[in-house]
Amino acid sequence: MVFAARLTQRGHRIATMDDLMALYEKSFSENTVAAISGLPHPTVQKFAVITVAVVGASRRFLSQITRHQNEVKFMSASLQYSNYAGQADFAVPYEILAAPAAVRELYLKSCHEGMDCYEKLCAEGIGHDAAGYATPQGLRNVLIISATPYQWKHIIGQRVCRRNTDETRIVLLKIWQELYTLSPALFAPGLTGSFCQRDKCLEGKMACGRKIDADITPEDLLKADYPALSEGGAHEDQID
Repeated sequence: MVFAARLTQRGHRIATMDDLMALYEKSFSENTVAAISGLPHPTVQKFAVITVAVVGASRRFLSQITRHQNEVKFMSASLQYSNYAGQADFAVPYEILAAPAAVRELYLKSCHEGMDCYEKLCAEGIGHDAAGYATPQGLRNVLIISATPYQWKHIIGQRVCRRNTDETRIVLLKIWQELYTLSPALFAPGLTGSFCQRDKCLEGKMACGRKIDADITPEDLLKADYPALSEGGAHEDQID
């Protein structure tokens, strides 16, 4: 990204491939990255790609997050090829996670009933693809997401907004925390975060009316909005 930005200003100094490689290998500071990431034109941020693995989010999360298609690539575990008989596990929505045990049991009972139907269909010779229609939306999944820094900021801006489902917010807050650790200069609060955190809410009449503090980190926002996740009883989505 820094190389691309420098190239726009130093073309007159580059006569050979060696000159180009010298520019590519030139060192840079975090302040340089921060300055470039704050520019209003994002083209130089599109020359880098960051790939994230999400283990344990639901298939409902998959259906929501894959709506982001511009400069984003996805690869997911397939219901057509994977056999979940006897292997299924389920993401528990935060509201149900924080509810009494009887509510969680009711939800998980429904999930297991769907998988019982899946297993019976497979036993009758129905392929995994067709039997997969019986699986619940809560079925835990594995997903790979590859995107440019600019698109990660855009996805995070939309998906950590309080208008989203809790699971989507939780997963994207965790991704943001990982990206912030990877590059504070690129993903610090103020440069990344919900739209209301960076500037103003874009939801219009659908706004939640709860502006997120500009300097709050994703880790602190997770603790503030989802305290049950840190109480030891959560089956958290895992991000590597």
